[in-house]
Amino acid sequence: MSYLYHLANASLVLRLVEYLHQNARLSVRFMSVIHQVDGWVVHIRFNQDLTVQRDGDFRALLNELGIPCQPSPRLQMALWALEVGQSPVNVMRQYQIAVVSHGQVDRQEIEEFRKQFVQGLGYCPETLA
Repeated sequence: MSYLYHLANASLVLRLVEYLHQNARLSVRFMSVIHQVDGWVVHIRFNQDLTVQRDGDFRALLNELGIPCQPSPRLQMALWALEVGQSPVNVMRQYQIAVVSHGQVDRQEIEEFRKQFVQGLGYCPETLA
């Protein structure tokens, strides 16, 4: 089962990461986190299909945090490349996107990206709040 959502800012992404850490029974296969100018795209795949109840609960959470994402063909190809095992660095080069994290859910990668990005700009854009 796969979920693809657009979230407005880093705080919402971190809330999702925290939820996944607190609910280890969900057994995440991988989570891809991509930063874009207008927000964040998260792609989550679980090791097995969720029960109807858990799927509904998880979708409700995702709908509170963001909106379902309809990726552009380029983003769709980048997500597919990550899923089949291409390295995030190669995917970033080939598709010109910012892959912040891919694999196990990692709060530190997201926070470090945010810190370095803000430091480089000298201010904090809304998407990184």
